[in-house]
Amino acid sequence: MSHIRRQVVAPQKNSHDRESTLKILGISAYYHDSAAALLVDGEIIAAAQEERFSRKKHDPEFPARAVQWCLSEAGITDAELDYVGFYDKPLLKFDRLLQTYLAVAPRGFWSFTKAIPVWLHQKLHLPREMRRHLPGYRKRFVFTEHHESHAASAFFPSPFEEAAILTVDGVGEWATASLGVGQGNRIQLQGQLRFPHSLGLLYSAFTSYCGFRVNSGEYKLMGLAPYGEPRFVDVILRELIDLKPDGSFRMDQRYFNYCSGLTMTSRRFHRLFGARPRRSHEKISERHMDIAASIQKVTEEILLRMVRHLHSMTGVSNLCLAGGVALNCVANRRLQREGPFENLWIQPAAGDAGGALGVTQFIWHQLLGRERLPTSLDGMRGALLGPSFERDKIRESLTRWGVPFQEFEDEQPLCDFVAKEIADGKFVGWFQGRAEFGPRALGNRSILCDPRSPEAVRTINADIKYRESFRPFAPAVLQERVSDYFDVPRDWDSPYMLLVANVAESQRRTVQRLSTGLDRLHDVRSTVPAITHVDHSARVQTVDPLRHPRFHRLLSSFHALTACPVLLNTSFNTMDEPIVNSPEDAARTFSSSRLDLLVLGDFVLRKSELPTHFLFGEL
Repeated sequence: MSHIRRQVVAPQKNSHDRESTLKILGISAYYHDSAAALLVDGEIIAAAQEERFSRKKHDPEFPARAVQWCLSEAGITDAELDYVGFYDKPLLKFDRLLQTYLAVAPRGFWSFTKAIPVWLHQKLHLPREMRRHLPGYRKRFVFTEHHESHAASAFFPSPFEEAAILTVDGVGEWATASLGVGQGNRIQLQGQLRFPHSLGLLYSAFTSYCGFRVNSGEYKLMGLAPYGEPRFVDVILRELIDLKPDGSFRMDQRYFNYCSGLTMTSRRFHRLFGARPRRSHEKISERHMDIAASIQKVTEEILLRMVRHLHSMTGVSNLCLAGGVALNCVANRRLQREGPFENLWIQPAAGDAGGALGVTQFIWHQLLGRERLPTSLDGMRGALLGPSFERDKIRESLTRWGVPFQEFEDEQPLCDFVAKEIADGKFVGWFQGRAEFGPRALGNRSILCDPRSPEAVRTINADIKYRESFRPFAPAVLQERVSDYFDVPRDWDSPYMLLVANVAESQRRTVQRLSTGLDRLHDVRSTVPAITHVDHSARVQTVDPLRHPRFHRLLSSFHALTACPVLLNTSFNTMDEPIVNSPEDAARTFSSSRLDLLVLGDFVLRKSELPTHFLFGEL
């Protein structure tokens, strides 16, 4: 990897007294998953994606609603902000765009005509755009490099005093992966992989080829991979990329089209794999499964080489990850299990949304030189950084809707009641406390059911979330019981659902090989078949009483009732819809799906008791 050229910025003194309250707003926008985050005196007060408010999946627009919510959560106006930061540098990104189009000209003309007007109208004028949305703010804007934002989001909230940092995504300005180290209140990036050679874009190219949407379907490709055999690994390594021992690589651009066209792959790529790209409505074949398995294995090999090289560079024992590729939980587990680092921490909002948080922390620690005191857990507060709704607000909504409900005064009876309903086979929409920041539902905006049910996967995919039949589901497990059900150490910690683990041998069952292809997901291969993937893996969330107290109590109630410390936990949304944000969002999803119960804070609604008008979503 080439050495990164960057200017070292000395800590700056600001005009405020050292004891005054400093308020820093971070923004990511204009590509995908735009978000806002607010830091007050170094503490994360609020962070949320714009899609949760606009209800547009992966909304790329300026996060106006998210910004206003962050400000209101802190009880301030934009005029009271001390700094506003943006998560990348648009002029550097524009430089990369122009140089790329010049390098491939005259190819790329149509792509050029689509991209340039947006840049000239909006993206080159970010200070103007931000001032339009923040009319009371009169101070300067801070622009960090894209991978600096990722690196800051990876290290500064981590529990480590010192750590190596790896950020990997599609592309920022020029960097597609960065290596560095964090110590105390500073990070230093020491190397990078540069566009057009990109692990994120390589994986996205295969995502597109297999018929899934780029920037949203990569996790579908990861979920498809265990169905296949990695028989194309040698083809990828021989034809598509030249992989070096340090994890750097060069991509043969003859097989790709993202530099000059509006698609990810070229006709040469299609000939290599024997067919044109799959259309989204077409059947997934065994070949697609094998292709998915192959690029997943190549991705894991590249990342393993990167972290081994990074360890040899830094010699430290801790590793922090961010960037969209860090959401590949299968690869993360291999890094944890086979990599040279003793400890691993991954930013739960690892994608572009997390850049909004990263820029706030970069300003606070790196530019202002403020002290950093790592905590034994981490600084993310369980990733529960989004909106919450008070009991009175929820009661007011229920009364306005005119629906029957049951109210619980105490938490334990509520959890006991819901646990019994789940054990009886009910599907529950669980809406509690603050919304999660990042792509995972961690027990506050979740759909829950009994993982022991062989039919649960079919029901949720077909009748609740309306999504592809092959998609697996994640388990939430009591942290103190994780080794009873999964092949991990007793103290293993995965609070953000970013690591996979195999179901323990003691919980596995012999499978009668009657199913083939995608139907294999429905084979009963463990005591918790609804969360066991076809390769006996599961994307595990460990639940502890400090980060997620009410969710831990619900799991404890279910364990006391059934002797099973696991629940199936999937995000509270339907296909192509953002995770629910408000009680109204939850009610609409509840009324239009097969969910049996909706638990809004301390209130429970039964589908069977609702009036007809509510069943049709007329709130």
